[in-house]
Amino acid sequence: MTVTTTKTIIREHETDLVVREAQTIADDVVVLTLAAPDDAELPAWTPGAHIDLILGDDLTRQYSLCSSPSKPNVWRVGVLRAPDSRGGSERVHSALTSGSTVRVRGPRNHFPLVTSSRYLFIAGGIGITPILPMIAEAEAAAADWRLIYGGRERASMAFLDELAQYGDRVTVVPQNEMGMLDLESVLGSPQPDTLVYCCGPEGLLSAVEKFCENWPPGTLHLERFSAKPQEPVAEADSSFELVLERSGLTLQVPPDKSVLEVIRAAGVSVLASCLEGVCGTCETEVIDGDVDHRDSVLNEEEQAANEYMMVCVSRCNSPRLTLDL
Repeated sequence: MTVTTTKTIIREHETDLVVREAQTIADDVVVLTLAAPDDAELPAWTPGAHIDLILGDDLTRQYSLCSSPSKPNVWRVGVLRAPDSRGGSERVHSALTSGSTVRVRGPRNHFPLVTSSRYLFIAGGIGITPILPMIAEAEAAAADWRLIYGGRERASMAFLDELAQYGDRVTVVPQNEMGMLDLESVLGSPQPDTLVYCCGPEGLLSAVEKFCENWPPGTLHLERFSAKPQEPVAEADSSFELVLERSGLTLQVPPDKSVLEVIRAAGVSVLASCLEGVCGTCETEVIDGDVDHRDSVLNEEEQAANEYMMVCVSRCNSPRLTLDL
């Protein structure tokens, strides 16, 4: 199966939006409805896109849009309060209420829905958020689809009321009632002409990746909330030369510095957020060089193409790396 993806990256749009509504819809899950102060249309987006909420000088977090692209005046995000996180979700839950203003950047899409006649959606917990608009688009296109949605318990699973309209196309699997998702039954045998979309915790994503190893290349599409575990490297990182083509700079990246750190130290501006290779904010075009991809954004085909890299985590296997900066 050949899959073609279209990236949507809008780096420049940054604005203040008003929280029109902050509604708790499940245990520790709040849904924010965001709009421009004058209710003007917001930038267009496609299912799978996320936005950055700029919650402080050093606190920016990414959340998937879970509203409808056909409603251009509002954006909606669902945020799970995660006490063991780095503070973003706690800030959202404690500081953003109806009437609040928040700085927003985006949208950006590294998880686009590829046109297909059949989809299998798999969501775990708050991973349901990017899947919601995908389901709506698949439904509008009269595609054959089904959703397997797992969570700890029904009370913690967001958007169940909204999903009820789709009837038996949606299988809800609360762990305290039914145990873990039976991935073998849904992924054990490759299904023809079917694309698999999955979002959720790392344990779920790793298991889905394992079960999809025998499916056709390009079948599986994932979005991660945290960095994918990296294979241990046998040798320590080495230094390499970094050429910033448009800036006319030639720099050295030492073993203990990231490409992003070296770029910024040279006075060249590059947007970055997560610093873990997850959000895609720092994606930069590669002109030349053998990139050592360490991100969790690009799929295997995109990494092999060597056209872009996430400069916050990825490095270079060749002596020189040339970037379009």
